[in-house]
Amino acid sequence: MVGSNRARTLGKRFIMLDSALVVAGFNVVFPLIGLHFVDQLGWAAAAVGLALGVRQVSQQGLALFGGSLTDRFGGKPLIVLGMLLRASGFALMGFAATPMQLMVSLVLSGLGGSLFDPARGALVVKLVRPSERPRFYSRLIMQECVAGVLGALLGTFLLGFDFRWTALGGCALFVLAALANAVLLPSYRTSTPGTSAFTAMRTPLRDKPFVSLVLTLSGYYVLQTQLMLGVPVLLMQLSGSAQSVAWMYAMEAVLAVSLLYPMARLAERHFSLESRLTAGVAVMACSIALLSLARGTFGVFAVVAVFYIGSLFADPAREALVARFAQARVARASYIGLSRFGLALGGLFGYTASGYLIDRARALNMPALPWLVLSSIGFVTVFALAWQFAPRAKLRLEKMVS
Repeated sequence: MVGSNRARTLGKRFIMLDSALVVAGFNVVFPLIGLHFVDQLGWAAAAVGLALGVRQVSQQGLALFGGSLTDRFGGKPLIVLGMLLRASGFALMGFAATPMQLMVSLVLSGLGGSLFDPARGALVVKLVRPSERPRFYSRLIMQECVAGVLGALLGTFLLGFDFRWTALGGCALFVLAALANAVLLPSYRTSTPGTSAFTAMRTPLRDKPFVSLVLTLSGYYVLQTQLMLGVPVLLMQLSGSAQSVAWMYAMEAVLAVSLLYPMARLAERHFSLESRLTAGVAVMACSIALLSLARGTFGVFAVVAVFYIGSLFADPAREALVARFAQARVARASYIGLSRFGLALGGLFGYTASGYLIDRARALNMPALPWLVLSSIGFVTVFALAWQFAPRAKLRLEKMVS
């Protein structure tokens, strides 16, 4: 028992270290893609949004396949290979001169994520006991917010020299993360030995309540993607400086460090995971709608702060709900992989719709257009979650499963 507890403790510490490197490396590059290619190079926002959406599909749409490989072969080889693929994608991105070259680099980055992300998520389910998960996810998200700010600040600093340095900086962090996993991560199994990849994939696909939740959460991810394209472009238009985007992520870190853990402790005592997720998405949808009224940088920051608070309320609950389903020993990583399919759908639509709507808003001189359309998707998601979590809906889904 003592050895098992020690292994869990060391595993959780490594997860925290690994997560810091991955999130920092991601945020060195991704928040600045729209600023560089749309504002600095003058590319159409729709073209950049499409490339980002295709990247989302290449990663999250194939995550079930990556999860099934993890359940079959173990997490370590998939994590190391995936991180090296992402590093190579970032390196190529620094030299992209056409939208097609950008898309190729983003797809390569996404394929890397489809390999390492389900494996990392399954390790959390394996190493963290169910009763500890909401708080662990809260601490993990707090750390990721800080790492994301440091990454965005580093990326903004490097962007002052050239975007190639920004892309190579993200590449270097993922190479470092791959080396850390190769050297320090034990060869954990995420499923019962001998499980076939086909069996691992089939198990979550037959879990109809889980599939329903995954599809519903695609609307949640439509809202989240605006922090990578729509909001940074809006801030750049209003302030004329890329530094405003870095300060936006700094604000997220301050809110996360100061509010996330107390909010999680309070919510555990008074609210279910389902109600926390639904309420958080409702706050996020209202915030996106309020961006249609923002006319200055301060107003945007105030609205984004409310958006972050909603996200901080929803995120730990969302992760814990997914982990609750991913208990099957034959398919832990496959459950995590399938859970990312909603992110694939939401990311593809969120990026492409945001880019298209930004271009249309400029052409029609209707700055409120993107935010009103996108917020309506958020409100539909809130109603869908409320229906799914209602007692009668639960009984209906249970009968479908049986």
